[in-house]
Amino acid sequence: MQAGKPILYSYFRSSCSWRVRIALALKSIDYETIPINLIKDGGQQLAIIEYLEETRPTPRLLPRDPKKRAHVRMISDLIAGGIQPLQNLSVLKQVGQENQLTWAQKAITSGFNALEQILQSTAGRYCVGDEVSMADLCLVPQVANAERFKVDLTPYPTISRINKTLLTLEAFQVSHPCRQPDTPPELRA
Repeated sequence: MQAGKPILYSYFRSSCSWRVRIALALKSIDYETIPINLIKDGGQQLAIIEYLEETRPTPRLLPRDPKKRAHVRMISDLIAGGIQPLQNLSVLKQVGQENQLTWAQKAITSGFNALEQILQSTAGRYCVGDEVSMADLCLVPQVANAERFKVDLTPYPTISRINKTLLTLEAFQVSHPCRQPDTPPELRA
């Protein structure tokens, strides 16, 4: 292992790991992946992304403008703290097998209703204006979760448009769960 090379303890399908992988790819940071399969709610991803922003400031993931930066943090917190944890495996196990799909759909739909409203006033090409930000790193994994839980995305045209645009970017493609070292063969792209 190369000295000073960051290590990402990652699970291929983890939204939290995915967000960090996107940040590392955008900032062209070479890192080592150590696959883990822990069922743990990872709340550290935003702190890791902010650390990367402070130590490797280009490209910027937080806008210079304080109001836009506040919007990015608000959207990131809504997704990473308000939507995603409610459909994590540890929570779904508590609601029982027969209720999991309905629970996850309700949690995501409720969060997406709020998010769509916010994005209608903050979005440009991406979640906040025309530069990729930490909010976009949060959005893509959450839309993938929504698709996995069969949420109808028709009521969310802004979310859908931004997600489609982001998925064309190389950093979002190389960090995708279907392209990770621990992705099972049947789920690989």
